[in-house]
Amino acid sequence: MLEQLMGLIQNNSQEAIVNNPAIPNEHNNSAMETIMGAITGGMQQHAQAGQGGMAGLAGLLGGQSGTSGGSLMSNPIVAGIAQQAIGGLMAKFGMGNSAASGIVSQVLPGVMGSMVQQTNDPNNSAFNMSDIMGVMADGKVDMGDIMNIAGKFMGGGGQQQGGGGLGGLLGGLFGGK
Repeated sequence: MLEQLMGLIQNNSQEAIVNNPAIPNEHNNSAMETIMGAITGGMQQHAQAGQGGMAGLAGLLGGQSGTSGGSLMSNPIVAGIAQQAIGGLMAKFGMGNSAASGIVSQVLPGVMGSMVQQTNDPNNSAFNMSDIMGVMADGKVDMGDIMNIAGKFMGGGGQQQGGGGLGGLLGGLFGGK
């Protein structure tokens, strides 16, 4: 699931991160890791919040935004994820709130929307509701896992060696190396 999540982040990051002069190309991977960490961290926090936490997360992933207007970004879980991502980008890259908010508002809706869509697609096993809920409930996803997965995708770090394969290809496409 985490590999698929990183793929969604990469697919939605071309303009906001890769082509953004505020984030040097050598830091594209780190920016994507920051967003992935916010998504997994926010979902874990909500899943472990006690009564209603798992139900709220299941509702979000089941396609119910949890708001009267139906906007995914106004869902309290997604709003919390957005705030974590904005804060992480500001801290990591020294950018202002509006620049970080702009990046998150370009990336997060597409990632979360795709995740919800794929979770509800019976022909797609990449995002399985029970697997996601299990991973989020146990709280065992950490930044080491995220950096390892991102490294595999981006051709650096992790267990990828030599920059070959999919990681090398994506690293070349997304400016990493």
